[in-house]
Order: sequence, then structure tokens, then C-alpha cells
Amino acid sequence: MTDTNLSAQPSSHQEPSQQANIDHESAATDIKKVTIHIAGKSYSINCPANEEAELRAAVFYINNFVLDIKQDAPQLNQENLLVLCCLNLYEKIHEQQQSDSSQRQLSKEADLLLDKILKDAESMVK
Repeated sequence: MTDTNLSAQPSSHQEPSQQANIDHESAATDIKKVTIHIAGKSYSINCPANEEAELRAAVFYINNFVLDIKQDAPQLNQENLLVLCCLNLYEKIHEQQQSDSSQRQLSKEADLLLDKILKDAESMVK
């Protein structure tokens, strides 16, 4: 989604409780330099122009996620807050993947059972 060219800058005009915000800067035609704000800090990101809306959605989600963690653990510094956020998001992704895998397995089992029932029904009709 984005280039790894990040630079963190304290945001002097935003409080951590403010929602995520993105500012635009001029850049190449297909890549935009975008400033995002997460938990009161600014980060410059090189973002493909056609992925900016997705970046906005991600920043909004992550900012709110980080702020929720910060409410529960206000003593954490920004780096530790972001590490904890990453670990929590990984856990959510992993749980979703496991759930998806279980759902696929249940669906396969249901299909096999349905096939068996249909075959048994056909054999009874003949």
C-alpha cells in the first residue's frame, strides 16, 4: 500500500484524542507524499495516488485502535504503543484467518455430507 519512507514528527497542532487526519503534499504524478497523524504524531508516507482512500481508511482505523490502547495504558511511550498495536492487530488477523480456515473446513464437510445424502437418496429411489 505505501512506501517504507517514513519520518515521524511530533504534531504540535493535534491532541492524541483527535481523529486521524491526512495532509497532502505535491509529489510525482503516481506517488503522493501524504502526511498521516496517528496518536498525535505525524508520519510522512509515499503513497500510490490510487491507494490514498485505502490509506485514509487504514489510518482512521489504526489511529482509533492506538488511542483505545493508550486509554488502557497511558504510561506507554509512542514506540511501545505502536508495537502493542501491531501485536494486537496481528492477533486479530490471526484469529480471523483461523476462523476462515475453520469455516472452509466446515463448508467442505457439509458439502461432503450433502453429497453422501444425495447419493444415498438416489440409491433408494432406484
